[in-house]
Amino acid sequence: MLEKDELRLFASATTHSLYDLPESTLYCYNMLERSSFFKNVMKNKRIQCGKKKFNMDPEKGIQYLVDNDLLEWKPEAVAEFLYKEEGLNKTAIGNFLGEREEIHLQILQAFVDLHEFSNLNLVQALRQFLWSFRLPGEAQKIDRMMEAFALRYCTCNAGVFQSTDTCYILSFAIIMLNTSLHNPNVKDKTTLERFISMNRGINHGEDLPDELLEKLYESIKNEPFKIPEDDGNDLTHTFFNPDREGWLLKEGGRIKTWKRRWFILTDGCLYYFQYTTDQEPKGIIPLENLSVREFCLELFSPHRKGETIKACKTETDGRVVIGKHHSYRLSAASVEERADWIQAIRACITKDPFYDLVSARKKKIISHTEQHD
Repeated sequence: MLEKDELRLFASATTHSLYDLPESTLYCYNMLERSSFFKNVMKNKRIQCGKKKFNMDPEKGIQYLVDNDLLEWKPEAVAEFLYKEEGLNKTAIGNFLGEREEIHLQILQAFVDLHEFSNLNLVQALRQFLWSFRLPGEAQKIDRMMEAFALRYCTCNAGVFQSTDTCYILSFAIIMLNTSLHNPNVKDKTTLERFISMNRGINHGEDLPDELLEKLYESIKNEPFKIPEDDGNDLTHTFFNPDREGWLLKEGGRIKTWKRRWFILTDGCLYYFQYTTDQEPKGIIPLENLSVREFCLELFSPHRKGETIKACKTETDGRVVIGKHHSYRLSAASVEERADWIQAIRACITKDPFYDLVSARKKKIISHTEQHD
């Protein structure tokens, strides 16, 4: 600990040449400089540790940074950290922003407000927005995030659309168009004529100009949305806009134990990973001919009792092997989460719930228009 006299001597160093100072002052100066250097090193190490924790579990990462006085627990401060800090996983950012608690809604709003969309067409704004995080798979999360985007875009570009509902619907139409045109698994590609037709009457009952829709269509056709690099693997298109994703406990192993895994539900398959940042899944469960029931949450074949489910997983040595499960038992953190997962899996087996968000908003516009006729 430096004495008061030494600190006073150190203070004088700011107004004198170092060569003119006594040895005790130089010693004091060097010690404080070294102390400051090590403090910065330790601070940077804690920040890096916090970012790693965030990428594995966003809530724990943010809590670590706040507890270590590295981040203020205020919506604006957290939003700026998520928007500007390098090295954060875009999937983790999307999951954190999509939560429904009030503080998360405030952080989402502050995050969206950091984007400047003035004088950008809708595709340009979406490119910027969707590059800053990875859109989560849960329908309710997507709804909240796209609602915030539509409000911000209309605020920055007053008069382009008659309401935020129009911007919301057209944004979804563009995202679905991107999937249709650039996902190799989609054989029936959306044409310009169909794109224009599916967006009839969405502007408070009126049509948007064909020239506008054609410009947006050509932009997506010529250049698909870029996916953030931390998700840039061969399965990127598979995991973009999944039906649902989140942590579940999975029963498995020769000795039956429960292990925490990150699950992604999309394209009629259930994928699971050890961490959210993993590039390849540990296992894949095609949902064809399967059903789901409440155990904790159980996947099984309803047609043949005891039949082995068609699935595969990756061993620790990298080998891909065929699964030998007669059923898959999964556990959610709450009854509500379990119900949401069961509903999402059933919807994935029977129909595509992604379109429901657009359909609901179109019905809202039609209803509003009829009330004012």
